[in-house]
Amino acid sequence: LSLADAHQQKEWQEIKEAMGKGEVLTVKIKGANSGGLVADIKSIKAFLPVSQLAGDHYPRVESGDKQEIINELRKLVNTDLKVKIIDFNIRSEKLIISEKETVEEDIKKLVSQYKAGDVISGIVSGVTNFGVFVKFADQPMIEGLVHISELDHRLIDHPKEVAKIGDEIKVKILEIKDAQVLLSLKALKSNPWEQASEKFKAGDIIKGTAYKFNPLGSVINLDYDLQGLIHVSEFGGLDEMKKQLEIGKEYQFVVDAVKPEERRIILKIAPK
Repeated sequence: LSLADAHQQKEWQEIKEAMGKGEVLTVKIKGANSGGLVADIKSIKAFLPVSQLAGDHYPRVESGDKQEIINELRKLVNTDLKVKIIDFNIRSEKLIISEKETVEEDIKKLVSQYKAGDVISGIVSGVTNFGVFVKFADQPMIEGLVHISELDHRLIDHPKEVAKIGDEIKVKILEIKDAQVLLSLKALKSNPWEQASEKFKAGDIIKGTAYKFNPLGSVINLDYDLQGLIHVSEFGGLDEMKKQLEIGKEYQFVVDAVKPEERRIILKIAPK
């Protein structure tokens, strides 16, 4: 037992030295779970979180389904990855590794050529439930993220409504933090709310398409790339609203109020 203990202490010391030097290690992936990948460094189990995967290995699952993410991660089992040690705790036997750290220095140098406000051409490299990944056309090693809130001025249910893998798009750089690049597609689109008061007036009878339900009511897609909301109280309850409105179907509504500063158009049921 003493020999085994001494051997493990030696391994932890080597891990500490490797981390201090920023050494790049090659590990074989032994397993996967919803949080990431498992490997061994010497005889010590190491964990590689999903967030620490390099862009090419990050699971791009449109639905965000956990089982689908695990299935994508399992494709990396038995493959060799280059990693750096980023954290460890001997007492809890915790050892965290990163693939992303092995490429970040190179990416930081490339990213230094750009600044917030720049408009770049890119290619959509991934679509998930929280946003769209975009590789720079002139520097494919750089990959940025357009968060779902930065895809359009209107509310969207899923990024796949706006972009698909392989699309060539122009995006604006919002922020560069180390090797992370945040992008916006919305910033390059005209804001329809600036003309909302001209397009719609209180009392107008208009047509709109039921887009989605939420606890407050139903979001309605209107002309001019605008959206309105009809409150659930107009129907007497959520169940009754779902009986009277069908997602994707067009109906007539009365404009109750237009509030561009709040990005709100309040609708009521049109009289029959």
